[in-house]
Amino acid sequence: MTVLTASLGADGAAPPRAGVLRRAFAVGHTRWTMLALVFFATVLNYVDRAALGILQPVLAKAMNWTAQDYANINFWFQVGYAAGYALQGRFIDRIGVRRGFALAVLLWSIAAAAHGLAGTVFGFMACRFFLGLAESGNYPSCVKTTRLWFPAGERAMAAGIFNAGTNVGAMIAPLMIPFVMATWGWQATFFIVGAMGMVWLAFWLKHYFDPERHPTVRASELDYISAGAAEPPVQAVPYRKVLTMRVTWAYAVANTLAAPVFWFYLYWLPPYLNQQYDLGISVTAMGLPLVVIYLSADLGSVLGGALSSWMISRGRAPVQSRLLSMLICALCIVPIVFASQASGLWSAVALISLAIGAHQAWTANVWSLAMDATPREAMGSVYGFGGTCGAIGGMFMTQLVGYVLTTTNNNYAVLFTMIPCAYLLALVWVWFVVPRQVETVN
Repeated sequence: MTVLTASLGADGAAPPRAGVLRRAFAVGHTRWTMLALVFFATVLNYVDRAALGILQPVLAKAMNWTAQDYANINFWFQVGYAAGYALQGRFIDRIGVRRGFALAVLLWSIAAAAHGLAGTVFGFMACRFFLGLAESGNYPSCVKTTRLWFPAGERAMAAGIFNAGTNVGAMIAPLMIPFVMATWGWQATFFIVGAMGMVWLAFWLKHYFDPERHPTVRASELDYISAGAAEPPVQAVPYRKVLTMRVTWAYAVANTLAAPVFWFYLYWLPPYLNQQYDLGISVTAMGLPLVVIYLSADLGSVLGGALSSWMISRGRAPVQSRLLSMLICALCIVPIVFASQASGLWSAVALISLAIGAHQAWTANVWSLAMDATPREAMGSVYGFGGTCGAIGGMFMTQLVGYVLTTTNNNYAVLFTMIPCAYLLALVWVWFVVPRQVETVN
């Protein structure tokens, strides 16, 4: 494996300090429209995922689920997610993000709606497996869209914005789902979230094109994205070469350690808050704490991306800026170890909010770090492989959480204590492994 000896240039040069924002908007805004499309896709992706966690107390009571049953149902989502991530990333590199993402959203919308027809633990396992298999196309598509449409100085900000969709979706779910369930029943919840995906699909097919094929993008914006050097369409590189790249393993191991933490938040926060503070399922009791938590995650996602983008604008190298931002995020996560001993609901919410906001800021920077060091033609494959590794980590996390809660009578203290360790280990790994320049694949 070799690394470009030249400077980052078009893929990594720091933008000039003066007039950056003015020029960024003057050259055109088509890239922000593309970003809006992937943002709303991510919102829907997480509404679909969060629905089961919100409905867990109702479904557990109706179907006599144990904590281990619920863990097993989520485990099969992770199995599908792990199986699909590498396949989807590769598929998107081969056929393009426009068609690949459209197919993923079509399939995951069908799988989401199918939950409304399930009536057993096995039925939910099957639905979650196919949902995970299809939803694994979201992040390779979003990251590749960001890599195609944004220059290095804007990538962390763009990644933070589309990743904020995870938290918007997780906020919408506790506000929408109790109302839908009370009005039409839990089955209707799944039918409605499936239909929402079909609406997004129509907008995607009408408006999304890659930069070199977009019918209305300005030449000035194309020059800004590529720093004056137009990038022709490229072919996906052989997978064996992707697996020899240092950036692939830097991202994959970091994702394996840190990504499962967000799965813990998504799946287990509603049951935890309900058990610890007897909230029930309602917009005011369960919904408000979750809205505060995921609003904090949104702020962290955007501000974390803005932090490293600001460092780059001040002349710091892109990789150095991402690593420093990730260190700050890891330190902000440490106080979550006190969450299980919090004196009340809102003390626990404050600690969790800080940690989940820092997690999203971390995520925006680790994605951007990998973008800075990954050649364009390997983007989907690198993220697909790393996503598979993260999903496998999530599979083990799901079973670990179920085992710990079953054997400790639902004691979350050990789980909160493990969380900061994952980020510190990931940061040390990335620091030593990630290349400081774009890797070649020749």
